[in-house]
Amino acid sequence: MTSILGPRAVGRRALGAGSLAAAAALALPGRVHAQAAQQLAIATGTTGGVYYPLGGALANYLSRSIPGMSATVEVTGGSVANLQLLGANRVGMVISQVDAAVDAVRGNDRFRGRPVPVRAIAVLYTNRMQVVTVASTGITKMSDLKGKRISTGAPGSATEVMALRLIEAAGLHRDNDFRARERLSPAESTNAIKDGKLDAYFFVSGYPTSAITDLGASPGVQLVLIDHHEYIPSIIEKYGPVYFPEEIPAGAYPGQTQPNKQMSVANIVGVREDMSAQLVGQILDVMWNNRQDWAQVHSAARDFKLEGQKTAAAGVPWHPAAETFWKGKGATLA
Repeated sequence: MTSILGPRAVGRRALGAGSLAAAAALALPGRVHAQAAQQLAIATGTTGGVYYPLGGALANYLSRSIPGMSATVEVTGGSVANLQLLGANRVGMVISQVDAAVDAVRGNDRFRGRPVPVRAIAVLYTNRMQVVTVASTGITKMSDLKGKRISTGAPGSATEVMALRLIEAAGLHRDNDFRARERLSPAESTNAIKDGKLDAYFFVSGYPTSAITDLGASPGVQLVLIDHHEYIPSIIEKYGPVYFPEEIPAGAYPGQTQPNKQMSVANIVGVREDMSAQLVGQILDVMWNNRQDWAQVHSAARDFKLEGQKTAAAGVPWHPAAETFWKGKGATLA
């Protein structure tokens, strides 16, 4: 069997027939041949986010549509971990935030000295920074987080990268200004707030996301999402124009009575620069042909549109086969 991934699995979960979320062991590395059996591991994120169900559905589409393909998904900490796995050739495809992908290509921050040859094949949907708390904490603005117990996201997540940039812009110190700073997944963070062990957490994802929905639907809880749009200009000034303001409408989550003015970043599907043009074309055909079904898996996939395929939104270079594919569909890319 020929494989386009590496030797070890990360956070394995079985992909059952008809299941949308799964992962399995990775196969031995090798080159892809057109008619050979192929395995493809897709690095996603935590189970409480959006990458995971979308990746699971995509694995199903690819496995049943490309002859000889066996696609699986990996549960990971998120974008940073995904790109590190891609750089190590341990997965063949990732879903990632653009800010993390830009750092990876440039060899910045978590990728210092180890740039990753990631290439975009598609721009998916917008990821929203969500600063989550409940009314009983008394937190209504970013400055209220000082002295509180917070979580800035799972290790290896782009949530953590973006959260620390927002904390810095708000004039807070990541290590000195909090009673505690945990590094929890969104599901773990929700449970910690329910148990009175955490005051607020950061999570970057599409909306609605299951962990925040769970918190908002909990008896006796009044969900609060903290506005932070005023800090975007200073973040852009330091880190580049990968972020932009958006708004999560009131009612997106149970008990959310006010719209949330927040910071957003695009998501991409990325592969290594050496993935074959034939395979990239096959993958994009499957993604595009299944886009309506994909949007039924999670509403975030409704934003996977032709007009979204822009070079500026992708942030990192396109795989040449992806450029060919999208231009053939009529996208301008500019």
